[in-house]
Amino acid sequence: MTKTIIATDAAPKAIGPYSQAVRGGDFLFLSGQIAINPATGELVSESFAAQVRQIFKNIEAVLKAAGSNFSQVVKATVFLKDMGQFAEMNGIYAEYFPNDPPARSAVQVAKLPKDVDIEIEMIAFLG
Repeated sequence: MTKTIIATDAAPKAIGPYSQAVRGGDFLFLSGQIAINPATGELVSESFAAQVRQIFKNIEAVLKAAGSNFSQVVKATVFLKDMGQFAEMNGIYAEYFPNDPPARSAVQVAKLPKDVDIEIEMIAFLG
């Protein structure tokens, strides 16, 4: 099995020693995305909903760079600073997975990079 690094300028650059995504065989492993606007490099902070929507834009850009899309996502992990925001996140999340949603975990964590409220990572099948 070969490993291919996926990178795109349409999503935020990695802020550490990791890749935006890695293709391994027929699977694409996306690193966690936070609400950074790739055009400005700044965090989106006007609302929690705006953060979630920016994360999905970032994920969509990485999926597209790998020749994939949301219909091929098989697993998502959502990290929330406050589980009280789960319902709001879930409503937006459902917009991206209206049919046959992937498996998902959602956990509350004490702290996230850049002190954001949410981070989402995904795995997609490319076969």
